[in-house]
Amino acid sequence: MTEERPAGTPVLRRMNRAAVLDAVRRRAPEPVRLAELSQLTELTRPTVAQAVEDLLAAGWLRQHAPRPATVGRPATRFSLNGRAAPVLGLDVGPHTVTAGIADLAGERLAVIRRTVGRRSARHLLEAVDEATDEALATAGLAAEQITAVTAATPGIVEETTGRVLFVPSVPGWSEIDLAGRLRARFRCAVTVENDANLAALAAAHQRTGAGTLLAVQWGERLGAGVVIDGRLHRGAGQAGEIGFIRPVGNCPDADLPDAAGDGRGPLERAIGAEAIVNLARRRAAEHPESRLARATDAAAVFAAAAGGDPIAAEVVDRIAAVFAEAIAPVILVLSPHVIVIGGGIARAGAVLLDAIARHLEDLTLAPPSVELSELAEGTVLTGAIQMALDEVWRTTLTIC
Repeated sequence: MTEERPAGTPVLRRMNRAAVLDAVRRRAPEPVRLAELSQLTELTRPTVAQAVEDLLAAGWLRQHAPRPATVGRPATRFSLNGRAAPVLGLDVGPHTVTAGIADLAGERLAVIRRTVGRRSARHLLEAVDEATDEALATAGLAAEQITAVTAATPGIVEETTGRVLFVPSVPGWSEIDLAGRLRARFRCAVTVENDANLAALAAAHQRTGAGTLLAVQWGERLGAGVVIDGRLHRGAGQAGEIGFIRPVGNCPDADLPDAAGDGRGPLERAIGAEAIVNLARRRAAEHPESRLARATDAAAVFAAAAGGDPIAAEVVDRIAAVFAEAIAPVILVLSPHVIVIGGGIARAGAVLLDAIARHLEDLTLAPPSVELSELAEGTVLTGAIQMALDEVWRTTLTIC
């Protein structure tokens, strides 16, 4: 039988540093005093002071000048040195690529958006490189200073390898080893994840408490991510592909041939952003007096409905009905506490939420709360940055 050796001073000091650093993180971005850190960690003040000294020397913390005090000696305060471990998040879509760099405290150092010239893997990679290069230059960082990278991509992603297995919206994209290319450049932890899954993590991070959350990314395409008690649910790997649900009832757009060859699923062809505009135009042709005659995008359709246009209200109600009928079986199976809608449609406002809630009342036993994401189109990038930061903290708190 092997005798267990007691933890020596180096081990204890490392544990104390991790506890103090974690406490500073939880208080970020507000600076914190030694006395507060002692209370948060339940460590003695001398132990905290030693840990802070070590963390300052290692570059994880920075020291702030004391605030003027009316009584007694002003206390020195400490906060995260965000530049100690910057991360890169990428939102890679068929039409646009967004690169965001954040510091250790989550402060954005750069956000660069690039339009993809053509729908091909080569042009998408070019946009990834351009957006990444400009983000690094804007943040004043070199690639070797990035400590974790998370890239969001449409399609089904193999969890263990980060390989994109199926992405009909970008021809040839599944043949690209995006994770390998990023690892070769940054030489740090790299994760490639489905975009809707990252949107779900971002939405869950904004909420407190356990529960089941269904996050829907709704723009030209539709996808969803499921978070249960803070953990992403992938199932066998295809969880959340709601765009391929076949709508029921009178929904002719879902049966149109995929003339564009972009592999959109039935629900995407029925109520994606493009389908919403097409439906609005058809109704406007029948009712030229409607404000829909001037609608050029989905936002204008929702604005017309919110402004009291009855024909626009009919369009929104139909879109909401199709969405509710498609999502109701998912709700009955998962029983989520909340549905959070992100993507471009997240700017629709109460006119869409009210219509969805009304239809779900008739289709489910206990309709969940339906909300619009405050992050809208930025949800995926936020999730990518958050996952990268989680990876940094996971490793940092074990080795600092």
